[in-house]
Amino acid sequence: MIDYVCVGNPINMNKEVPTSFYRQADVVQIARDLLGKSLYTSYMGVITGGIINETEAYAGVIDKASHAYGGRFTDRTKIMYSEGGCAYVYLCYGIHSLFNIVTNIEGVPHAVLIRGLFPTIGIDVMLERRGVKKMNVDFCKGPGKVSKSLGIHYSHSGLLLTTSVADDEGMNIWIEEGDRLIIDSDIISSPRVGVDYAKEDALLPYRFELKRKTF
Repeated sequence: MIDYVCVGNPINMNKEVPTSFYRQADVVQIARDLLGKSLYTSYMGVITGGIINETEAYAGVIDKASHAYGGRFTDRTKIMYSEGGCAYVYLCYGIHSLFNIVTNIEGVPHAVLIRGLFPTIGIDVMLERRGVKKMNVDFCKGPGKVSKSLGIHYSHSGLLLTTSVADDEGMNIWIEEGDRLIIDSDIISSPRVGVDYAKEDALLPYRFELKRKTF
């Protein structure tokens, strides 16, 4: 069993990541810079969350691995064309809700998939949501596990990532700045997972992961 402990102050809404962060042009840099920040949800007053430790960048219309490749615009993907700073949550295999962050300006469908999380708060609730009794090192490794642990559902697609906006059921999703400086030697970069259909784009080093020692 892995002992999960809180690193620093788990909730500090004065450190909420500003909208300007999400609206930068370089989605690959944003994916890297999200490492070490903390992702939180609040549902009916119950807060769960942790440190982001794995991400993947998807570079829109030019990226064969992106849902928006070639300008694809459907009921599912249209949220990707919004201004950066909202959630793009889609259903995978009819089972898993996968949480992405829309980035860049309106009309540019960039997104970052959150693939991993180091839990820091609300762990008892996260265990209950997952239907397990104990944590292990893989508890929040994988985007489906992240979303289920945090109570994120594909119906939350389009929700702004801020404490000031909640959906009709009282769900908030937001990200706060990290307490520790993340440097290049803390990060492993590699090709993305499960995108073999993207041919040469499947080889792009758009996946970023924090080394365990960092947190």
